[in-house]
Amino acid sequence: MASATERMIELEAITFGYAQAVPIFTRFSWTVKRGETWAVLGPSGCGKTTLLYLLAGLEFPQAGYLSIDGVSMKRPRPQTGLILQDFGLLPWATVSQNAELGLKIRSFYGPDGKHAPETSTNNTDVTYWLDRLGLVVHSSKYPAHLSGGQRQRTAIARTLAMQPDLLLMDEPFSSLDAPTRESLQQLTLELQKEHSLTLIIVTHAIEEAVVLGSKILLLEEPPNSEPQIIPNPDINKPGYRNSKSYLELCQSLRARMGEDEPSR
Repeated sequence: MASATERMIELEAITFGYAQAVPIFTRFSWTVKRGETWAVLGPSGCGKTTLLYLLAGLEFPQAGYLSIDGVSMKRPRPQTGLILQDFGLLPWATVSQNAELGLKIRSFYGPDGKHAPETSTNNTDVTYWLDRLGLVVHSSKYPAHLSGGQRQRTAIARTLAMQPDLLLMDEPFSSLDAPTRESLQQLTLELQKEHSLTLIIVTHAIEEAVVLGSKILLLEEPPNSEPQIIPNPDINKPGYRNSKSYLELCQSLRARMGEDEPSR
């Protein structure tokens, strides 16, 4: 069992549901260690995005206990980064301005999200992230003039400029073409390792879950009471995406989810 210092996320017997619907979680417990990468997988309506919103502090358990980094969740946490499927970019702002947005909001409200800092540093230099994500040449462009991959890189730059220790991603690559999707999957893993991030990514794609998650949390149709955890120990081996163990894990997950083999 993980020690208190190792635990980044801890859910203890949480219950959550929406009005006049079957509860999504009932006495659901789950622990994530600091620095782990998890993929949350399951059919539509199983609670994947709801779980992410609970971790982000946008929803709260109706019973049980949820803590991140040892602190009970009562409100959104400044050290948590959230990247959504639709990128969330301001259409009237350039790439550079969009990347600076989170830092500007923080300088106004303060690091705790409630109080303006006594001395505003106004540190909105995102040059490092624009360079790291290959966006410098696009820094003056507006979202309408960017490809889907460039818009997603801008959203990643905006989030990582806030220096989070926990990164939550909600199907961030689902609308991208296959080469762009694979490139951003690899980039995400590189950034996770470089900055020792704890990464939770929600996906509906089995292959993406197996590429990104060193552990996979499989959710079923509600209510979810017992976490189904599938280890992915070979994820960091060279050539994993083309390996036998990758294919076997994809097939195993497909069988557990009752899906047919993908068309070739």
